[in-house]
Amino acid sequence: MNNMRTLEIKNLHARVEEKEILKGIDLKVNTGEIHAIMGPNGTGKSTLASVIMGHYKYQTTAGSITLDGEDVLKMSVDERSRKGIFLAMQYPNEISGITNSDFIKTAMQARLAEGEHISLFKFIKQFDKAVGDLKMRSDLPHRYLNEGFSGGEKKRNEILQMKMLKPNFAILDEIDSGLDVDALRIVGENINNMRSADFGAIVITHYQRLLDYLDVDYVHIIMNGKIVKSGGKELISKIDEEGYDWIKEELGIEDEEVNKKAHAVLGSCAFKSTKE
Repeated sequence: MNNMRTLEIKNLHARVEEKEILKGIDLKVNTGEIHAIMGPNGTGKSTLASVIMGHYKYQTTAGSITLDGEDVLKMSVDERSRKGIFLAMQYPNEISGITNSDFIKTAMQARLAEGEHISLFKFIKQFDKAVGDLKMRSDLPHRYLNEGFSGGEKKRNEILQMKMLKPNFAILDEIDSGLDVDALRIVGENINNMRSADFGAIVITHYQRLLDYLDVDYVHIIMNGKIVKSGGKELISKIDEEGYDWIKEELGIEDEEVNKKAHAVLGSCAFKSTKE
């Protein structure tokens, strides 16, 4: 029986406030595949992650996102998560008073059908294994969520959450920032080890370094809010050696003025601030 699932994006346009950022994204990702998305700063990579997950600050103006034919754009954020979509954030929040183990256990419980409950023994065993796989501190379950964590610890904690939740589609937004060489290898190995007929990933990054440790199937280059080129791992090496100018010259793309004040708003995930 084929359990493959498909996340498909067609002609996606999105804006934040009055600025259009995505200008017609087309992307199809199946479980069992790892897709890398690269491109210069300010071209729409993190915006794409935000829109897929349902960040409230982004408005979709055209196009569609479907999961096995279901309209993702009509789903609430928590429904998208329960359907199997996961976002590893570029800027994970620190939450005082909530331990890592309580946070993840609650998230896992929320995905179960009514009347089902997580086995505490299996949860502890699985959590301890994930901590060991990622070479994290043994007291991690009792530490408050990301509080006092280094940048690298926060990123590894996002991967730990992914390992525990076992999504069908993981969107990893610059998960490599803040990681040293050893941590990059560990994170890459853990992502690769999740590859299965039930798991696919979109890895958003600026650099080749994480992709050296990942078995990437497809590479997509975003410029000015569109995917302008797709290919295999050969694109990664060429970009690392020559940057993006050769793509601009090849396709006749002109630099778009970048609003220096614009910045990714992934840090708040999809929750409105209580101060608003």
